[in-house]
Amino acid sequence: MGPVSFLPKYQKLSSLRDLAKMTHLQAGLSPETIEKARLELNENPDVLHQDIQQVRDMIITRPDIGFLRTDDAFILRFLRARKFHQADAFRLLAQYFQYRQLNLDMFKNFKADDPGIKRALIDGFPGVLENRDHYGRKILLLFAANWDQSRNSFTDILRAILLSLEVLIEDPELQISGFILIIDWSNFSFKQASKLTPSILKLAIEGLQDSFPARFGGVHFVNQPWYIHALYTLIKPFLKDKTRKRIFLHGNNLNSLHQLIHPEFLPSEFGGTLPPYDMGTWARTLLGPDYSDENDYTHTSYNTMHVKHTSSSLERECSPKPMKRSQSVVEAGTLKHEEKGENENTQPLLALD
Repeated sequence: MGPVSFLPKYQKLSSLRDLAKMTHLQAGLSPETIEKARLELNENPDVLHQDIQQVRDMIITRPDIGFLRTDDAFILRFLRARKFHQADAFRLLAQYFQYRQLNLDMFKNFKADDPGIKRALIDGFPGVLENRDHYGRKILLLFAANWDQSRNSFTDILRAILLSLEVLIEDPELQISGFILIIDWSNFSFKQASKLTPSILKLAIEGLQDSFPARFGGVHFVNQPWYIHALYTLIKPFLKDKTRKRIFLHGNNLNSLHQLIHPEFLPSEFGGTLPPYDMGTWARTLLGPDYSDENDYTHTSYNTMHVKHTSSSLERECSPKPMKRSQSVVEAGTLKHEEKGENENTQPLLALD
């Protein structure tokens, strides 16, 4: 009998050891997502705990900030958001809690059943599609014209968006794959736009760009009027170069949107093959039995860190809320092609990295 090679056995043992290292913080991730984290985010299971501890050790350098949560899973999402650059991850962690300290009123009763947040959720701020795109990213929708300024303050809409992101970012798959935001500006009036002051836009940018551990793969403007271009010029100085490269102004050319997000992942409002988006979908998911279209709200306990998704039977029992909504529905095969002279409105502003 010739010599016996033990290499496969050793390889198997090594794989088992790697698996044991991943069970705690990478448990539940698909092999494809684990590989994506390795290639795109520099995530290494061999040194995952060391990376986390290095970030945690930096907390002592900021005694002015109350770090209210410092467990491994929480810190990991900040490392993923900054591609495992520990100093950048800590800076984001510090900004996350500092933003909350500086804006205490925004985070009082920061729950889905808070009256202001609940109104915003029921009105579709934000919308969240059930399925992810071809890159595994979650798609968030904002139909700007649905902002009834007598009913919802901009701050409550921002709170509802931040709360929704808190819930979604609990999913490790989304920490790695990230999000896409589509804003439909159809029928958004100049009067509505006039309420978007520099101070509240700066508040939103600080909360989403500078202080939240999410990877945004793109922010897509659809059907934007000229005054939204003017607003974009106004906020551009507050945007990081990396953020600017991920903002796309499509105008009414949905073909350019489909080059980046395939139609099979989009509702018909964006020329996609899915049914029109039901504005109550995400609100029912967060609120469960407490979901109501009424203006009088009852409070129930809600823990944003332990969201229970509603059952399909509950969703069937909850009838969709009739909504005023933006209309940009395009029949399949009839999308408007870019014409000469439309270049400024319809082309993506900048290419993705």
